[in-house]
Amino acid sequence: MGDLVEEVPPLRAVRFRSRKRLRTREQILVDTARWLGDFLEIERVVGDHVAWGFEGLARDLGGGAERPPVVASRVREAFGLDGDEPVRELCGLLEAHGVKVLPLSVASHDFFGLSVAPGDGGPAMVVNTWERISVERWIFTAAHELGHLVLHLAAYDVDESDEPDEQEHEANAFAAAFLMPDGVFWREWEETRGLALVDRVLKVKRMFRVSYRTVLHRLAARATGSGNIWSRFQWDYKRRHGRALLRDDEPAALAADAFRASFPEDRRSGEPERLSAADFEEDRLARLVRRAVESEAISLGRGAEILGLTPQEMRDLASSWVA
Repeated sequence: MGDLVEEVPPLRAVRFRSRKRLRTREQILVDTARWLGDFLEIERVVGDHVAWGFEGLARDLGGGAERPPVVASRVREAFGLDGDEPVRELCGLLEAHGVKVLPLSVASHDFFGLSVAPGDGGPAMVVNTWERISVERWIFTAAHELGHLVLHLAAYDVDESDEPDEQEHEANAFAAAFLMPDGVFWREWEETRGLALVDRVLKVKRMFRVSYRTVLHRLAARATGSGNIWSRFQWDYKRRHGRALLRDDEPAALAADAFRASFPEDRRSGEPERLSAADFEEDRLARLVRRAVESEAISLGRGAEILGLTPQEMRDLASSWVA
């Protein structure tokens, strides 16, 4: 009953572009606003707020294709990542630097993620973790939204639903450079030179925790006369496994559009040797709730409300806490 009558303050500084046939946009915004309000409350109760200090990383750069990878390199450095270090636990890395992350399962391929600007309770992001979307796509979406947060804060407006192609291209390029820096990628690719193409792609993919399609796009961008890398990969995969990874494994709209085709695999079923959900899991909110409950700043019931658990699930969780 409380959820029905409670007034949820609307979010305004939100970047939420989705396909027009998505029917749950308003509900996603309400769920996001309620979750963010709870998160801010528990931060105040516990006295634990992580500041966001990355607004200026792109200010001294103009436009052009070099802007996203340069900013990605600066963010990696600010996050304490070595130049050749893969991003192994993105949720934890984001939360450690002030970005709140909400994994939200929405049964739709028309929505992958959104982000909220610092001025509206963020920085925060929502990632669609529906079981039919690959974990690789969850990770790429989070990196993509991080790109918007550092590159496009002036464009955060909840009333805008159309996505400018240039900004999407920049966010994609940022995500690719952040997860898989160019120089490191080519070094690792060279070191796998003795493997068959499928083994080689899958090894590099798992090393950087990206989609196999992301690896193939990087290879295709530097084609050197060795034939079409996509058809070679498909032929090798089919020869080995008896079936091809068909384009139908992705939504037709994405496959038909040159821009959206640069995204990683959308469907979980189409990702070979996929990651598990444990590779994308946030935990800061649960950690703050535990501190608040143990210090008796909030009740166990309020903790259950914030974490979206039933009273019994919350009691089970509390009983499992160890030092």
